[in-house]
Amino acid sequence: MHISVFKETKFKENRVAVTPDIVKDFVNKGFQVTIESGAGLASNFSNESYSAAGAKISDNVANMYNNTDIVLRVNAPLPEEIAQMKKGTVLISFMFAATNPELTEACCKAQISAFSMDAVPRISRAQKMDALSSQANLAGYKSVLLAANALGKILPMMTTAAGTIKPSKVVIFGAGVAGLQAIATAKRLGAVVEVSDIRPDTKEQVESLGGKFIEVPTDSTIKVEGGYVKSISDDFLKKQQETVAKHVKEADIVITTALIPGKKAPVLVTEDMVKSMRFGSVILDMAVEQGGNVVGSEVNKTIQKHGVTIIGESNIPSLLSMNASDLYAKNIQTFLYHLATKDGFKWEMDEEITKGSLIVHNGQAVHPSVKQKPVGAA
Repeated sequence: MHISVFKETKFKENRVAVTPDIVKDFVNKGFQVTIESGAGLASNFSNESYSAAGAKISDNVANMYNNTDIVLRVNAPLPEEIAQMKKGTVLISFMFAATNPELTEACCKAQISAFSMDAVPRISRAQKMDALSSQANLAGYKSVLLAANALGKILPMMTTAAGTIKPSKVVIFGAGVAGLQAIATAKRLGAVVEVSDIRPDTKEQVESLGGKFIEVPTDSTIKVEGGYVKSISDDFLKKQQETVAKHVKEADIVITTALIPGKKAPVLVTEDMVKSMRFGSVILDMAVEQGGNVVGSEVNKTIQKHGVTIIGESNIPSLLSMNASDLYAKNIQTFLYHLATKDGFKWEMDEEITKGSLIVHNGQAVHPSVKQKPVGAA
């Protein structure tokens, strides 16, 4: 089978789906690989490094789409790019299909199959395929560095001849993969860290990393599946906001990481909470692209509001493109080897990983998140 890897077209995207090391392994396993010229440059992988690994380099995108069996991307192609794919092509990328129906429709029209990396089930045997976690780990680390860089003070306590500097206080919303890495990074830098999460079972993980857990009583409106919060009531969000408001008021840095798959991100930091913070404080909203956890945050902008810096960077893993590409490439390599050999796809339709991640099969929407109504229906 023939694999093609293209340049990413999303704004501010520096990652690439496959690295030279993974190309070498694909070739050794009997796959053919074509890389679009310059696809890896933003991640510091040259055309020559891909050629040395056994890939063909091409600048004829239309020809690549017309002659490939498998398209590997970080982000889903645009609908007009999907339209160029030949019938029967298999696309593997992030899709977030539930909130991007135009992608599902484009895949159906092109009569291709599409697997979504964000839909890989969170089960133990799929851990090496979990691209959401690998990228969130990096995002959690980088978020602390971005916020610390924007803060006009240091994070650790420091004793000098001129006096003692108190440690900064960091409040983190969400103790998922990104939040836990943010906790660990902020603690390593010497900050006092407080953490809010609506899942009480995260308390032990937070405290094991040196963070203080902010207790918020749970209620029956919270639905958690596979480690993700699936739904939450407005009344509970209001209760959470009231509980954490005094912690936000005293914080130097606030980092929010809360996402609900397929839905708008919940509002955790209100405008009144922003107003209550000291001048010079910093908020980083990791959920800004999904609507934002912070009232007033703006996608890909750093703004000042009520004397507080609010960072709305939408693609934090891309800022660490070398590591992010390396981890994503290993995720996608493991995933592809699970699904196929050099001779073709297995199409084990009842197998848990295949069933959970397959969005479109031969032009038919098959995933529960997209097949509940006809593609293109109002």
